[in-house]
Amino acid sequence: MTAAALALVLAAALAHATWNYFLKRARGGAGFMTLVAATAAVIWAPLAAGQWLYVGYEFRLVHLWPIVVSALVHTVYFLLLDRGYRHGDLSVVYPLARATGPVLTIGVAIAFLGERPGALALAGAALVILGAYLLTGNPLRLFSRDRPRGAGFALLTGCTIALYTVVDKIAVSHYLIPPIVFDWACLALRVVTLWPIATWQAPDALAASWRADRRWIVLVAILSPLAYILVLTAMAFTPVSYVAPARELSILFAALMGTRFLKEADARRRLVAASLIVAGIAGLALG
Repeated sequence: MTAAALALVLAAALAHATWNYFLKRARGGAGFMTLVAATAAVIWAPLAAGQWLYVGYEFRLVHLWPIVVSALVHTVYFLLLDRGYRHGDLSVVYPLARATGPVLTIGVAIAFLGERPGALALAGAALVILGAYLLTGNPLRLFSRDRPRGAGFALLTGCTIALYTVVDKIAVSHYLIPPIVFDWACLALRVVTLWPIATWQAPDALAASWRADRRWIVLVAILSPLAYILVLTAMAFTPVSYVAPARELSILFAALMGTRFLKEADARRRLVAASLIVAGIAGLALG
């Protein structure tokens, strides 16, 4: 990985952990996520238009499918993540969500694709499982009634991460859709999908969310697209197998924020667990 790609990914990791911290601080809900998408679409529209013109991007009809699929998956991702934070700690939900995708990928590869990962990848999987053990006391608890609060939503969130990562990589590297343009198109479509959900839950959901959380809405609207645009930019000229593990340093940042700023319990254990998960994901990607 080049120094430029590494700088992009590390900045993305910090921005990603930060907006998740802000989401945890907010009251959340579908109204909150709708306003985040709408605000971000307004804020980032000039940059998207500028990149479109600067690179001379030519839209083709085939570009619609990754935009639509990514927007729909991201809608589910944000709703699940928000529910996770309403029920659990940042230092538990975030690491589990970020770790699920790589573990699922290697499991599917072994079970259905006949792949035989190397020793480094298997060691990485073991580290992720060990990290989950430290977070939960027993990984099997993730599938039981007494699992940690928010863990179920974290696991489902991880499934969406694995899916949108593949789709978005195709969008920016195969179809060469400019990263800011692609992310803005997904944002705009996400407003369309989230708006009816928010108003169906409560007619005044949007107004109530703005009154209660407008500071967090604006901050998340800035940092969430920024974090992912940085990753997409890195993926445009760097193999995803290098980008994916490096960006998971956000797990450490989020665990630090949760234990230090939110005063979540078991700080030492959770930080050690987060470190093991980061090392494990690196092993999975590089092995």
